[in-house]
Amino acid sequence: MTLTQEALAVRTEPTPTHNQAVLIVHGKDRTGIVAAISAVLGKHDANIVSLDQYSDNPHGGAFFQRTVFALDHLKARLPQVELDLQAKLAEGFELEYTLRDLSQPKRVAIFASKDDHCLLDLLWRHRRGELPVNVSMVISNHPDTADEVRFFGVPFFHVPSAGPDKSAAEAQHLRLLQGNVDFIVLARYMQILSGDFIERVGVPIINIHHSFLPSFIGAGPYAKAKQRGVKLVGATAHYVTEDLDEGPIIEQDVIRVSHADTVRDLQRRGADVERAVLSRAVRWHSEDRVIRHENHTIVFA
Repeated sequence: MTLTQEALAVRTEPTPTHNQAVLIVHGKDRTGIVAAISAVLGKHDANIVSLDQYSDNPHGGAFFQRTVFALDHLKARLPQVELDLQAKLAEGFELEYTLRDLSQPKRVAIFASKDDHCLLDLLWRHRRGELPVNVSMVISNHPDTADEVRFFGVPFFHVPSAGPDKSAAEAQHLRLLQGNVDFIVLARYMQILSGDFIERVGVPIINIHHSFLPSFIGAGPYAKAKQRGVKLVGATAHYVTEDLDEGPIIEQDVIRVSHADTVRDLQRRGADVERAVLSRAVRWHSEDRVIRHENHTIVFA
């Protein structure tokens, strides 16, 4: 087997989603929720492919359910399924729900700065079919990655953002984004988003950063970590809120390091963890596996 043949042999194929939909339900727990949902799907001869559920307290706590089902001629029949779900869940159930055709990938915009490891990893995984999304665009406050991004056939927009007043840059971001994306990923985008932007853009935003916070704040966290002799390097992916780096956490991971690792070693190994954690968070969000509840998440991974 040649190297090219071997690469093709291990290529990841996307999960079949033709005629499949995902139903997310959450709200106050009570008896009969699962049966009511199953009854509606059964009425339409839908086949449940997978079902995950969780209750934080069976006596009136919060209930969460993710159901994937297959249904012939889904596009034509999904509106009636939704009407029947709406009617059924209105019968005394304090529930909210979303219903989505899985054959329609979510549209994502990726924000980046000079560090390109997370950006290029997402684009590479997308090209391999590992991320079920449409990458609408990449926006960066530096032009450095333009050629690499365009190599993947993705539109690249350079929007400078310097100084304390980000209003002009954020206004341009909004013009590019509105109506074109379903969520945003900050792939090591080294700028703080304003509360006004977060509210006006109106879609979820996922961020990635090292897990040294709050111990090592500001510039040079790996140098500070080396000085303290840290034994773990990690990364955190979370949803963005107005409270900096305090949004609901989607995914985290760590690896062990030792006294022999240099600052450069720590940075390299930290970048590896960041890539893995961010790609998992993006994939789970794009597959509707993450449900936000207050300031935490339920993840049906």
